[in-house]
Parts: sequence; structure tokens; C-alpha cells
Amino acid sequence: MQLVSLISDYGRKDYYVAELKAALFSKCEDIQIIDISHEVAVYDIALAAYNLKYLLSSLPLNTINIISVNNYYDTKPKYIVFKRDDRYFIGPDNGVFSLVFDGLSDVFEINLDLLDNRQVHNIYSHSAACIHHNLPFEEFALPYSEFNTRLNFRPVVTNQQIKATIIHIDQYENVVTNCTKDIFEKSRQGRGFSIYYKPNDPIDILSKHYGEVNVGEPLAWFNNAGHLEIAINMGKASSVLHLFQNETIQIDFH
Repeated sequence: MQLVSLISDYGRKDYYVAELKAALFSKCEDIQIIDISHEVAVYDIALAAYNLKYLLSSLPLNTINIISVNNYYDTKPKYIVFKRDDRYFIGPDNGVFSLVFDGLSDVFEINLDLLDNRQVHNIYSHSAACIHHNLPFEEFALPYSEFNTRLNFRPVVTNQQIKATIIHIDQYENVVTNCTKDIFEKSRQGRGFSIYYKPNDPIDILSKHYGEVNVGEPLAWFNNAGHLEIAINMGKASSVLHLFQNETIQIDFH
């Protein structure tokens, strides 16, 4: 059984998720669907990329991963398919995958001329079915080198500090920033640090999980996606600490 993961900005109010799943099941005999998220903010490819990046290492090899966010990004949108690290990826050519992977290559444009129905659920289900039935990309797509790329919104880094931006507030109101572990360690160079977030006392240690501090206490850690996160054990960091999306936190090294 092959796993198909889905990320979309469809929400749960309407029929769109069911329409995509029905199309997939009608064309693939033996698949299991995992819903990563259908609550991505409308058109928010950065959040879609973050969701995929967070779960990517947990997905089995040979998984087909579909991102259906901001599909109609252009008057003549294109859709791409590629293989990376023994997993398959399908989605719009709006730059979302460049926010997940560095140095994309061997990307193919899905050949829409082969389809009578060019609605996105049919484009994605057709492409997934071709992969599921072991067809090479060349059977349903064309080599493509002019795909869109987007620059990651990176923190501001100097020798003495990092200014990071809050990019996501999750269901538990944990606060996720755009400071990755790689950026942090490269800037830190073994020094001590203080994480300042509004007028609160700074955090100067990194936790490995939420339970390393007492209930109600704040903590900082690098989550599974490698992003610096501020949280409260058994609490709501965003509301309690008054931290919201697009605001800045500061990390000083000493």
C-alpha cells in the first residue's frame, strides 16, 4: 500500500478535500491517505512548506506528497512533479517546494494536454495515479527547468544577535520562528545566549521537549522541523506572552 500525503488550504467547510480524495481513490487501487493539514491559511505557501518540512522525515519512502495551496497563482498556472530522497512531490509551480528544498533539480511539468479535465483535483489524482502505477515522469510530464523559486524569509543575523520573525502560531499556541537550528548554531559559535521576547525575562537555555520545565513555565526549543519555538508547558504561549505572527524576537549572544 502506497501512502499519499495531502496539504491544502481547502479547509473543512466545503467539499474540496473530499473531491480530491475521491479522485485519488478512483484512480489508485491501493493507497492510504494521510491528511497533514487542510487548515493552511488561504494562499499561504510559506505555511504549507513549513507543514511539509516538519513531517517530511517521518514520511515513509515512496510516499506521494501533494501540496494543493494557491493553485491558481497565475493566469496560466503550471503544475510540477519531481522525486527527492525517494519520495514523490506534486503541486503548483508557485515556489512552494523551493521553500522546502535547497537546489531543486530534475523537476517535470505535468503535461496538461493529456487531460480533458484540467481541474486541480484531476491534475493531482492523474499524476499520483501515474506514479502509483510506476510510469516514468516522461509518460505524463515534460522536463522543466524554469520553475518558480521563492527566497525563504530569513532572520536578520549579525555577529552579536539574531532578530527572528514569528511565522506560525500552532493549535496549542506555540510560537514558531524563522530561526533554524543551523542558523542559530552557526551564529552562536559556542557562546551563551539570551532569547528576548517582548518585556519578558529572557530564556537562556534550550529544552529538548515541553516537559523539561514546570507546568506554566516558558521554554525554547528546536522543534522537529528545526525551527526555534517558544512555548509554555501546558499553556498557551501566544496569548499569555502576547506573541503573535510577524512579530520579532531577539537572540543576543555573549
